[in-house]
Amino acid sequence: MRKQIPNLAGGIFLIILLIFPLTYGAADYDYIMHILITGFFYAILAASWSMLSGYAGQFSFGHMGFMAIGAYTTGLFCHYIYLSPEPTELCAETPFFGQWLVVVNPIGVTSTTLTQDCLRQALEAWGGTVDVQPMPVLLGIILGTLMGALAGFLVGMLVLRLRAAYLALFTLGFSEILKATISAEIDITRGQAGLELPPLYPNGVNLFGTYFEPTDKLPPYYTMLALLLACLAILGWLARSKFGLFVRALREDQDAAAALGVNTTRYKVLVFTITCAMAAAAGAVQGHYVQIITPNMLFLLQMSLVVAMAVIGGIENFVAAAIGAIILQVVLELLRNSFVIGGIEVDMTIWRLVFFGLLLMITLRFFRNGLIAPIIAYFRREGVAEETVAKRASTVTGPGGGPHRTEAPD
Repeated sequence: MRKQIPNLAGGIFLIILLIFPLTYGAADYDYIMHILITGFFYAILAASWSMLSGYAGQFSFGHMGFMAIGAYTTGLFCHYIYLSPEPTELCAETPFFGQWLVVVNPIGVTSTTLTQDCLRQALEAWGGTVDVQPMPVLLGIILGTLMGALAGFLVGMLVLRLRAAYLALFTLGFSEILKATISAEIDITRGQAGLELPPLYPNGVNLFGTYFEPTDKLPPYYTMLALLLACLAILGWLARSKFGLFVRALREDQDAAAALGVNTTRYKVLVFTITCAMAAAAGAVQGHYVQIITPNMLFLLQMSLVVAMAVIGGIENFVAAAIGAIILQVVLELLRNSFVIGGIEVDMTIWRLVFFGLLLMITLRFFRNGLIAPIIAYFRREGVAEETVAKRASTVTGPGGGPHRTEAPD
């Protein structure tokens, strides 16, 4: 019975998350929903990084880089590509199933209306008589996910023969190079000014018989939650399969796994590609939710936050890492509010990070498996000791209950 407690608790937690937006009606509704959506976003990153580092033993600092690849792929796709029933004769364009696929010329950051891109010039010339359609957001998210997977595959093929600190340093360098490139290519990415994205649902959406505007929080909430559940389901399936057995063997002893016939490079590249695709999908959805992306998402502090969330939750259990990410995101945001003790105002905008660092230090010193993973393991292991004793007893007991003996050959 005790083994079912984690499943029961997880089911209750999921039901609470599903009904919360429909029942919560306080004045800070949008703020709380934003915290939870961001928590789901970090949960996807922490869970996928846990599979990569906790299960496969591949310590990477480039996870946020692949998240940014997903976000910028869909951002550039939706920002520069359109469908037009008429040729603009100003932009780069090609026929596409009876319409014209228009690629807008990049103009970078400008504060003047005198310099417009080619499509805006064409729209002004048409005077509103031609209906130009942007590309579907869903298609951009799919492309962002695929591009993240492709980048993960290429980087994996290049670096996953490296081990330990060399792999961490290489992925850190990759992330920093990507950030510098995005910041420098101002004409295309708009650099630190940020690239604007259309909302996740540009035309709004109907849910439960109610129409929600593009800026409403409820549709992105359920979208990010569904993406989180899908990622956890895929990770769970992989962990229980032969794939999961092989990647855990890589973590424990890569040389021994190779000696037993495991294609170590293949499985390292596979787990790297899958987890990078999940990070890219999370970045693409999050980018459309916040509607602007900047190179700041690639700061090392953001990667450190994901690692800390996974470590505090439990690096060897992706469900615990996801739960830890959600809880920590909610707590860190709620602790922004200052309070007064004995007439002294405590500025929690600074002290909350001190408490977070202290919690991380205590976890690393006394709880190597995190704070949540041991709780799950405690309930999961009910009866394991008795089963082990029974199996050992059966190996030393003969068929009639007497001792089992092995005769030496003549």
